[in-house]
Amino acid sequence: MNIVVLAGGLSTERDVSFKSGEMVSRALRAKGHQVIMLDVFMGYGEEECDVSDFFSRSEEVSFHGGDIPNEAPDIAKIKASRKDQSDCFFGPNVMALCKEADVTFLALHGADGEDGKVQAALELMGIKFTGNSFLGCALAMDKNMAKQFMIAKGVPCPTGISLKKEAAANFDANSIHYPCVVKPNCGGSSIGVTIVEDAKDLKQALDAAFFWEEEVVIEDYIKGREFSVGVVEGKALPVIEIAPKEGFYDYKNKYLPGATEDTCPALLDEKTTKEMQKYAEMTMDALGLDTYARMDFLMDERTGNLYCLEANTLPGMTPTSLLPQEAAVLGIDFETLCEKIIEISMKKFEK
Repeated sequence: MNIVVLAGGLSTERDVSFKSGEMVSRALRAKGHQVIMLDVFMGYGEEECDVSDFFSRSEEVSFHGGDIPNEAPDIAKIKASRKDQSDCFFGPNVMALCKEADVTFLALHGADGEDGKVQAALELMGIKFTGNSFLGCALAMDKNMAKQFMIAKGVPCPTGISLKKEAAANFDANSIHYPCVVKPNCGGSSIGVTIVEDAKDLKQALDAAFFWEEEVVIEDYIKGREFSVGVVEGKALPVIEIAPKEGFYDYKNKYLPGATEDTCPALLDEKTTKEMQKYAEMTMDALGLDTYARMDFLMDERTGNLYCLEANTLPGMTPTSLLPQEAAVLGIDFETLCEKIIEISMKKFEK
């Protein structure tokens, strides 16, 4: 197959996306496919051109990323570096190459990539792509909205509220329970997330979250063990436990090799394992997700109660990512997983 892998973009997870895209591209090439990896925002070249022969020289055309930095990218600087300075999200020749491909593998993370916008654009252009439909992605990306759908379906979630930036000045810091977690409503990779111990620290946490978005979520802090469960084609994978060696599962701990200890299958009794897997599958159904995703959970250390935090509709495919580790327990290697994602994604275009 001729495959375009889309990575990069303009989200805070841009650098993580490049690493996912690089790993996916390498895996699909090993399976015999011709693969072009593109930075969806920068594109290829400076103006439109004939792309009909590009797959025969895919390595030359492909973008090649580097390691994941410890800091989130400077999006303003990236925008300023694009030569054509176009307002279009898709860089030169991106859509033309995607139309030439048999399928576009989405290795994007965060805003635009996971919020349904790219999916909707590709669908309107008649381009086949991996992952969930645009509506499911949009619902899952909005943490406040997603929780309402999940709770209605019977999935337990932490109690919380959403707060818009214009209302923050009049917000009563004593109106919520402490400790709490403050995070951007649509962010990813734990960027802008703060655990707040008491009211005096709330403003600083809100400022940190509002730096990234105009709406934030404030919810009860659940102290306990952290888990994740991937779901592929409606069926939950083995549960994985994530134990950061320091602090919580933030941006640095997620992508710095050796910063966390991952255990898969997680050391849980059968009842708890099945319960968490059931909630993961219920979340997929509640949000209308139709191919694959990964759900994050916390287990309260006092009560043992489970809480689903969010659904990731384009889970990371980096060397430290969780979904590939879960699949490996079932004997599905990384290369086979990438092909399986394409296989199940293509089914929705056959209807």
